[in-house]
Amino acid sequence: MATELTQWRARVGDPQARKVPPHVTLLPPTRVAEASISDVRRHLRDVAAVAGPFEMHLHGTGTFRPISQVVFVAVASGISYCELMEADLRSGPLERDIEFPYHPHVTVAHDVPVEMLDHAYDGLVGYDARFTVDAFTAFEQDQDGRWQPRHHFPFGRQP
Repeated sequence: MATELTQWRARVGDPQARKVPPHVTLLPPTRVAEASISDVRRHLRDVAAVAGPFEMHLHGTGTFRPISQVVFVAVASGISYCELMEADLRSGPLERDIEFPYHPHVTVAHDVPVEMLDHAYDGLVGYDARFTVDAFTAFEQDQDGRWQPRHHFPFGRQP
C-alpha cells in the first residue's frame, strides 16, 4: 500500500513524494522545545496506552480544492478513532490551535499542476485498502526536509 501511494505521489510530480511517507496525520507538524521532549514522549505514550486497535478502510479519493491544492485517498472507516486520538494528542504539552477542522486522509498530491491533481483524483478513485491500526509513530523532519520515524507507540498498556 505505502509503495503504491508513494509511486502515485511521485508520478504526479509532488516534490514531497520521497520525503513524506504515506500516512494519516494525527497532529500537524509541531515545534517542540528540546526541554519539553520527555514530557511530549510521555504524553504520546499515555495517549497510545488508552487506545485500542481499530480497522482502517481507505477508499476512493477526495480533495480540499479550492481551499488547498490537495488530492487525497479518503478514510472510509476508522474516522472516529482518528478524531478521538487527534483530540487526545492535541492536549497537554501538544495543545495547539489548528488552522482547519481535522479531516483524516492520506495525501497523494499537493501543490502540483491542476492536471496532475486531476490525474491523481481520477487514477485513485477505485483505490481500496483495509488494515488494522495498532500503533502510531512520531516523525521528525531532518535537515533535508525528509520526515523520519523517531518513536513508535503501540496501543494498549505496555510492560
